[in-house]
Amino acid sequence: MLALFKPKPLLAEQEQQWLIDTFIWAVENFDVEFFTQHTQITLPTVEFFPDSVSSIEEMATKVFNRVSSYAGMTAWPIQLVAPQQLTPQVFPQFKFSQQLRGEGAKLIVPPSQAINISFNPNQVNQPQDLVASFAGTLATILIHHVGVLPPGGKDYLAQAADALACFLGFGVMMSNTVYQFKGGCGSCYNPYANREASLSETHTVFMHALVSYFKNDKRSKQHLKPHLRGQFKKAQKEIKALVNNSANPLLLAYMPN
Repeated sequence: MLALFKPKPLLAEQEQQWLIDTFIWAVENFDVEFFTQHTQITLPTVEFFPDSVSSIEEMATKVFNRVSSYAGMTAWPIQLVAPQQLTPQVFPQFKFSQQLRGEGAKLIVPPSQAINISFNPNQVNQPQDLVASFAGTLATILIHHVGVLPPGGKDYLAQAADALACFLGFGVMMSNTVYQFKGGCGSCYNPYANREASLSETHTVFMHALVSYFKNDKRSKQHLKPHLRGQFKKAQKEIKALVNNSANPLLLAYMPN
């Protein structure tokens, strides 16, 4: 009888477990030292993006520089180019001395060429999409460089890139940009500005809540879209119970004090 009133979990157990396994995969492969010591939950505020810009190109450059800095990837051989300059390329081989991210990331085997990435000019009026798109691109580059497949294998690479972007600290923008409402003004809605999301809103919010739990985040909930805040709160409650009942040493090791 009491089971009738048991709240339905935010995600199915298998989906929840994939996100937890993917978080562990990120911890094991993408510089957990930087994550614990330096990663912060990046917010769509002037505090994190204070730059003034006068053109689409300048905005793209300034946002990319901020995103790569917060991700700890300023030492990476990545070059932002205009959309018309982007051409197919082979992913170059390079090697770091010790850390993958942060000040300790030093190239000891430089690539033959930089990794060229670009931006979507339509996102100039949707800066959260621009941030999330850059974060997803950096996550994809990290995965390609490290060469370790995520849980589920190569069929889950796109979803893992979204999850890893949350691990890098961009869960608020990743969650807010999964789906854009058309709103009441059709002329204001530009579908070409939306990023291509591989995780659903609920999966992205859960991953963001998981990262936020281990970062002891107290601020990001208010910056989520209103309809996502309830999901985030529910995810936080479920994650706390899951970690408290877990025997996984990696999860227990990074519990907040």
